[in-house]
Amino acid sequence: MDQVSANSLIPESFQGTRVDLGGQIGLVWEMVRAPVIVPLLQLAVYICLAMSLMLFFERVYMGIVIVLVKLFWKKPDKRYNWEPISEDLEIGTAAFPTVLVQIPMFNEREVYKLSIGAACGLSWPADRLVIQVLDDSTDPVVKEMVEKECQRWASKGVNIVYQIRETRGGYKAGALKEGLKRSYVKHCEYVAIFDADFQPEPDYLRRAIPFLALNPDIALVQARWRFVNADECLLTRMQEMSLDYHFTVEQEVGSATHAFFGFNGTAGVWRIAAINEAGGWKDRTTVEDMDLAVRASLRGWKFIYLGDLQVKSELPSTFKAFRFQQHRWSCGPANLFRKMVMEIVRNSKVRFWKKVYVIYSFFFVRKIIAHMITFFFYCIVLPLTILVPGVYVPIWGAVYIPSVITILNSVGTPRSIHLLFYWILFENVMSMHRTKATLIGLFEAGRVNEWVVTEKLGDIMKNRANAKAGPKRPRLNFKFADRLLGQELGVAAFLFFTGCYDFMYGKNNYFIYLFLQAVTFTIAGLGYIGTIVPAS
Repeated sequence: MDQVSANSLIPESFQGTRVDLGGQIGLVWEMVRAPVIVPLLQLAVYICLAMSLMLFFERVYMGIVIVLVKLFWKKPDKRYNWEPISEDLEIGTAAFPTVLVQIPMFNEREVYKLSIGAACGLSWPADRLVIQVLDDSTDPVVKEMVEKECQRWASKGVNIVYQIRETRGGYKAGALKEGLKRSYVKHCEYVAIFDADFQPEPDYLRRAIPFLALNPDIALVQARWRFVNADECLLTRMQEMSLDYHFTVEQEVGSATHAFFGFNGTAGVWRIAAINEAGGWKDRTTVEDMDLAVRASLRGWKFIYLGDLQVKSELPSTFKAFRFQQHRWSCGPANLFRKMVMEIVRNSKVRFWKKVYVIYSFFFVRKIIAHMITFFFYCIVLPLTILVPGVYVPIWGAVYIPSVITILNSVGTPRSIHLLFYWILFENVMSMHRTKATLIGLFEAGRVNEWVVTEKLGDIMKNRANAKAGPKRPRLNFKFADRLLGQELGVAAFLFFTGCYDFMYGKNNYFIYLFLQAVTFTIAGLGYIGTIVPAS
């Protein structure tokens, strides 16, 4: 009996279909590519180019203004009334206004002593200072430790109060709001706020309070953050570069031109009357600090940023902690923009150009466009144009404009100029998380009000590094599987594929960037971003 082949059991029509399946897919692709895919992708390119130009002109404007500010603007103590407050022989310390210091905490085992100690060391008359530790900790051991630390300072004569709540309603905003309701706060004129890892210098209040005391239209004095662990690893150096631009340029320009900027949530002193007039703390977004600042500004209050008044703080040193922080910082502003844009438009107390600045520059370009253009253009649209011939991407949009933007962004941290190229690749990785968070905020999706407190390690890194038998960096007990991040690895695979395709068939040599960006996404996807120590 003749042997029966497998093909003889399959009808001829199906055999033809199987053989020609690849050809049919190719035919369908050719049919839809020219009339559908190419126009859509070209439209995406034009939209991305428009957003790039918006960001480019914003950065150039900020660069020009900051140069003018540094060269010609008067210093804050010359633009506003300022003189030191000192004791009077007749009235004693009554010349000093009563200041409340709030320190919100949540399970801050590693840093609670640092912030409490720094606050208790402020150079201000003891009878004119109230320190309020707002402890929302859920760990009973940590709560007991914090309470004992407060009692220790109270025994030394410091007016410090340990405050707890039954629930964490409203998170940080809820704690700050509850703290202002206490009867002993009624005599306080100003409130200084420090997160648990912030350590103000003793002269902080003596330098900041005179601006508020002598200028009744000023609501907020914001100090600059100084990072004690910037050299810990490559992750912290990248954060330093981003935040230094924010403080050196964005905050300085906002303060000098419109007396407005976003309150950074800590290292600032508020006039309590301004907080109350603006409606107090609200927990409708994860950026209660920015929410309060915008509402106070709409009521005519002015803000001052002091770049030379610096407060020590800590940067997240694990990629997980940094991702959660960036989700909150990206989702919150987008959600606040959605909630307040019409309120800003209808407001009659601020001038037109300030409205334009707040809506367009502060919110739309910096908080929305900046995140989306970085991810969509350089990680999605540009790689796709390699796979779809016929889509035109001008060299000025793909290379020249991003180069200028990057150079302008680097002015805040000249010591890290040699890390600039890797900073670009790292920011592209983070733009994926920021874009996702921004869309969640704009559309009020599921994680819109997610609040995860940023992990702080305090002196644990330094102590272990100084130990004779200890490693330079602490070992984090994460299983390898727990460190894997699927989204980063997926984007890495996509970029690697497009890079290979461009290497074999492309003409623009994008593959160099694509391979390097794929490597960076892979490092992040494997959880190794926070383990690389940079060259100094």
